[in-house]
Amino acid sequence: MSDNWWSRIIPSFGSDKEPKSNIPEGVWEKCPKCEAVLYKPELNKHLEVCYKCNHHLPIGARERVLAFLDQGSATEIFEEMASQDALKFKDSKRYKDRLTAAEKQAGEKEALLSFEGKLEGQSVVCVAFVFEFMGGSMASVVGSKFTAAAEKALAEKKPLICFSASGGARMQEALFSLMQMAKTSAVLEKMKQLGVPYVSVMTNPTYGGVTASLAMLGDINLAEPGAMIGFAGPRVIEQTVRQTLPEGFQTSEFLLEHGMIDRIVSREDMRQEISTMLGVLADHLK
Repeated sequence: MSDNWWSRIIPSFGSDKEPKSNIPEGVWEKCPKCEAVLYKPELNKHLEVCYKCNHHLPIGARERVLAFLDQGSATEIFEEMASQDALKFKDSKRYKDRLTAAEKQAGEKEALLSFEGKLEGQSVVCVAFVFEFMGGSMASVVGSKFTAAAEKALAEKKPLICFSASGGARMQEALFSLMQMAKTSAVLEKMKQLGVPYVSVMTNPTYGGVTASLAMLGDINLAEPGAMIGFAGPRVIEQTVRQTLPEGFQTSEFLLEHGMIDRIVSREDMRQEISTMLGVLADHLK
């Protein structure tokens, strides 16, 4: 027999080469929780929420905001604002080089995006942290950009919605970064006094100075399911207090049970839930 019938059935038999896959790259994704293999276009349609177990996978800040606001209504604001290396900081790399690398990795200029648009027809201002940009760390420009968005919301009497995802203050800016906690808290207090609603949504993860300031200061504090939220991380706390922490410590479910947030809302329901809440707040503030 001229043909090798066995090699036609199993082409890779007796070869060191891996068989080629006919599945295009990026078509499937495995859920890290239930391990279901998910069809990527379907996962995108569900806003990166597993349609088998409801696990919330990471979603880009820009993608999140554009899906949250009414289609075609979103306009980016203050996009020209970007970090400067005022301290000429250097550790194993120059801060300037880290910023360049972060911009390339995240595809964004900074760790916070700001938009104005409409939510179910209501004009709003919306900001979202870019975790891919240096862990969503709060630098001086992040605080300034958040404050500018809040002041715009104040001036135009529009609700402000913030989606937090951050590891905390940016160490390369030292005290300049920590000062943003006071700056953002001050403008949010002004919003509260003047009756302009602020809704804070904490996503996975939200830690450090962001949690200790703007993330927990909403008129309504929401969180996505399973989000990790805290100041110091669980391992740091355990090493400090030398005690085993409760199961589920710092999850959004744990925080809700202990009265630290108001509600857990699935990403796919966020538009409708916040729109309804803003309607209730508007009626209350009249």
